[in-house]
This record gives sequence, structure tokens and C-alpha cells, in this order.
Amino acid sequence: MEHHPTIFQIPNFLGAIGISGAWIPEHIAMAWLVMAILIVVSHLATRRLQAVPGPIQNFMEVVIETFVDLLTQMIGHNGKRYLPLIGTAGLFILVGNLLGALPGLKPPTANLNTTAALAITIFLSYNYFGIREQGVVAYLRHFCGPILWLAPIMFPIELIGHLARPISLSIRLFGNIFGEESVIAILLSLIWLGIPYVIYLGIMMPLSLFTSFVQAFIFVMLSMVYIAGAVQVEHEEHH
Repeated sequence: MEHHPTIFQIPNFLGAIGISGAWIPEHIAMAWLVMAILIVVSHLATRRLQAVPGPIQNFMEVVIETFVDLLTQMIGHNGKRYLPLIGTAGLFILVGNLLGALPGLKPPTANLNTTAALAITIFLSYNYFGIREQGVVAYLRHFCGPILWLAPIMFPIELIGHLARPISLSIRLFGNIFGEESVIAILLSLIWLGIPYVIYLGIMMPLSLFTSFVQAFIFVMLSMVYIAGAVQVEHEEHH
């Protein structure tokens, strides 16, 4: 995907050591901006923890409790241990999506490289969690189906289904955010007509905020479903 020069493309360390022409792509610079925002907010929320929390600490506590509740409902009482992964991915996607609502900023999630990296991280993580919880043999048995003699048929099907998950996660998030950004860019290019600006403020802005939350929520929920399916140990009752 071609990256057009913008004010967010800055020389990287290669340029600093004399290698000219090396530039950071826009989606990477925007991803760094998202990470900087999250780091600053986290620092402000935790630098002075108080029994009676201030606004930022109270806001972050509500966010964390929301993630913990979702993890507990989807995975079980051990779901909290996956908070660092799910919480980080969810907040990164949400903040990245919300940046697209600001004129002049492009969300990093509107680039397929970013969404693919997020999806691959989730894919590798939930498979690692499954192997860690159940062991390699027990985990791979889930790919073989309930009956052993169906394994030659079920294993390729299950394998293809699992490999399709990161593709589905990345394309779904990228497609929705990129499509939304394309519509906004078209409206802003016609801003001299006057009417599109009203449409942007009255329709596209609320729709953009709504889509940002929905897409982050969908990504987080699917990730938790995958983790739950990987770490859940099936108990068969024999009557």
C-alpha cells in the first residue's frame, strides 16, 4: 500500500545516521501517537493513586473494571490474567479509531498493516495460551473433532478455520475504518460547497464515534471468544 507524504512522516533513526530517504510511514507515526497518548494517560492515572480517585484515575478504573467484567463473563474466573493483552489491544484500537474523527489525523487502524499486526498478535497469543493451559497434545486434539476416526477430515477444516481468524479480524477492522475515512475524505474535499460540512458535523461525526467504539468492541469480543475456546478444558461426563 502506497504511503503519501504527510506532516506525520518524520525521519527515522536511519536518516539520523546518514541514510537519506528513510521515512516513517504515516500509519506507524500515528500508532506511535496512540501509544504516547495511552502512556501519558496511564501515567497521569497511576502516579498518585488515592482512595478517593481523581477524574483521570476514576475514568481509568472504570475502563479497567469494564474489561475485567467482560473477561470474567467470557473466559471465567481466570479471565483477568488476559487483561494486559485484551486491555492494551482494545484501548489501542479505540484511541486509534477516535483519532480519525479529528481533522488532519488518520487512524492507524485504517491501514491493513496495523490491523494485520493486531490480528496476528491475537492469533499467536491465544494459541500460546491454549498450549500453556492444556499442553501440546491435548490442545491439538481439539482440532481432531469429537471422534478420533474423523480426525483426517476435521483437522484440515479446523486448521483452515483457525488460520482464517487473523484474516477475518484484520480485514473487518481495516475495511470498516478505511471505508469510513474514505467517506469523510470525500465530504471534506467538497467542503467548499457548505452542505457537506454540515453533513460531516451532524451525521458523519456521530457515526464515526459510534463506529470507533463498535469496531473496538467487536475486535475485543472476538479475541476473548478465541482465548476462551483455546484455554477452556472440556470435561466429558460418562453416564
